[in-house]
Amino acid sequence: MGLHDELLDTARAETGLDDFGDDSFREGLEILVRSLHEEARLNDTGRTALRGNLVRLLTQRLRIEDWYRRHPEIDDERIVAPLIGLGLPRTGSTALSFLLAEDPNARSLRMWEAERPCPPPSTVLGADSRIEAGRATVEERTRTSPRRGALVPASADGPTECQSLMALDFKAHLFQAYAYLPSYSTWLLDADLTSTYQYEVRALKLLQWGFPQRPWRLKCPTHLLFLDHLDHAFPDARFVMTHRDPTEVVVSVADLYAAVARSFCDEIDPHYIGELNVEHWTVGMRRTLAFRAAGHDDRFFDIDFRAMHRDPVGEVRRLYGWLGEPVTEEFEAGMARWWKENSEKREPNTHPDPAYFGLDVDEIRPLFADYSTHMRRWTAR
Repeated sequence: MGLHDELLDTARAETGLDDFGDDSFREGLEILVRSLHEEARLNDTGRTALRGNLVRLLTQRLRIEDWYRRHPEIDDERIVAPLIGLGLPRTGSTALSFLLAEDPNARSLRMWEAERPCPPPSTVLGADSRIEAGRATVEERTRTSPRRGALVPASADGPTECQSLMALDFKAHLFQAYAYLPSYSTWLLDADLTSTYQYEVRALKLLQWGFPQRPWRLKCPTHLLFLDHLDHAFPDARFVMTHRDPTEVVVSVADLYAAVARSFCDEIDPHYIGELNVEHWTVGMRRTLAFRAAGHDDRFFDIDFRAMHRDPVGEVRRLYGWLGEPVTEEFEAGMARWWKENSEKREPNTHPDPAYFGLDVDEIRPLFADYSTHMRRWTAR
């Protein structure tokens, strides 16, 4: 793994551009690269793939800034009242995002455009080659990590988390799923993500530019840890929060992290993965409870994992009633179709014993006791 200056030079050489925009990204890049270089136990595939990923992020920053330089009117776009999905990982938020993506009157962040925002989609005539490239990426991920494919549904033209846009500022949870990066993960926990969300807004404006304005449907579990920073960038956002027994969540997300890391590392440390996720998600939930208690509770709509599985379309109808927006026949039919197709393809999930990750559910449960009490109240009907 090259040092960060070499990555910056490579991105400049690939694009012929030099302006990365605000320097806020440099701290995260430097800490991440140092952690990859000194701590991660990457195999050859991991070193090649992650270096390529970092260069891609830097080239996208250069291209975003170039589009803004040539078309300053992009900044006139407004991101109005987005609905942002959050909650602990593995609580059904991905399935919910795919259901919401069936709304023709709303706008989701699609995987292919999140990974490569430039050129702005409105400027591309005919078929966009990024869609086919995205399909190839999903197929390759599924081939090299079938477990990852079984745990998380993915589609190139389907919705994705905000992670790829947050990664443009090099402050994102996705990096710590790749490998053993304790220095980066410790730093991230208390980092200021104000600039991260400001740059996400910058990217969303570019993706929206040239199209009729539709409300955004975004989602990312990481937001739980940084709601105060998120609120600065999206002050009129409303939130849909998904809920599930935290002891089930921690084992499931540790299983996902292990599946991802095995693509890039020959050896993983399951106990570290378990400890990392307990730490980050207990902190995230503590901060979320504080944010909701500080006068923001009315901005949240809550959905229980089990209720979603019993009646997914009904739960979205309830959500849209709260939003004051209609569920059209087209929208409802799309949701029913997606749920049926994916239920038929979904394989039974059996996670490793918690002890494999060094976890004891009886020790985890008290750490989430306050959240569990609120969860029962929020989801009671």
